[in-house]
Amino acid sequence: MRADVTRLKSRFSATAPRATGPELVLIGRRDLRSNNSWMHNSERLVRGKPRCTLLMHPEDAADAGAVDGGWVRLTSRVGSIVVEAALSDEVMPGVVSLPHGWGHARDGVRLRPASRHLGASANDITDPLAVDALSGNAAFNGVPVDVTPIDDSGGWGE
Repeated sequence: MRADVTRLKSRFSATAPRATGPELVLIGRRDLRSNNSWMHNSERLVRGKPRCTLLMHPEDAADAGAVDGGWVRLTSRVGSIVVEAALSDEVMPGVVSLPHGWGHARDGVRLRPASRHLGASANDITDPLAVDALSGNAAFNGVPVDVTPIDDSGGWGE
């Protein structure tokens, strides 16, 4: 573990230039009212503003041409999804964040309330070949992605 600290420090150096384009990295997040996908089937918990949004730092959004509330295509090595952008300084530049547990448009989903709040699934762009160097586990965070704005006719299910 000590030997891996050097690798991590070099990757996340404070002097590294701000990432743009395909150098953005995707991390997951949890929401109090959306901790697990089964909670998306409760009308009370899915009520209100959309929570399946891509948090982006305003500087990265400006570089990509994305706007708050606009639709973007989030693309990794293995695929792409469409999601609404939410600009926030709660994420650091170079990082975008998408909650897990969404993507209720799949065949066979029998969750009526959840099917009215589709969202996008980060699993669709998570690289099955990406492995955490230290633990050997699947790498669900730090996925290299590109963000491209699309017109408002986009939306869930693409």
